[in-house]
Amino acid sequence: MGMYSEKVMNHFANPRNVGELPDANGVGEVGNAKCGDIMRMYLKVEDGRIADVKFMTFGCGAAIATSSMATELIKGKSIEDALKLTNKAVVEALDGLPPVKLHCSVLAEQAVKAALADYYTRQGIDPEPILGKLDEHSCASCGGDCGA
Repeated sequence: MGMYSEKVMNHFANPRNVGELPDANGVGEVGNAKCGDIMRMYLKVEDGRIADVKFMTFGCGAAIATSSMATELIKGKSIEDALKLTNKAVVEALDGLPPVKLHCSVLAEQAVKAALADYYTRQGIDPEPILGKLDEHSCASCGGDCGA
């Protein structure tokens, strides 16, 4: 397991914010069943802040670790701050990821954005001008290295 940092291993072994939020007002799911990595992010937004966040991830250890870290990075933050979350920030917070696992951090970023898009849609607001067009994960984007 030498290719993973201590932080990645810690978030894999003890993921934060796992589970479902029954009262979530934003839910996003990203991933690709062919790759095997699927992330579902649940947000509870109150007064423009991420009051609570949970995730369910089906995938490799890096997918679980990046989901866990992404939730930690946005919990308690404003929607504006959550929108600024990048896969690079997730990777840096985990002290790096092996190149073949970088797509997991992209999924984590996309899951947060998908949940925020759902939140806006439920509020009757078109999310696209705020979030831009959301990309679906394609196996081409990770070079097919995700076990598909």
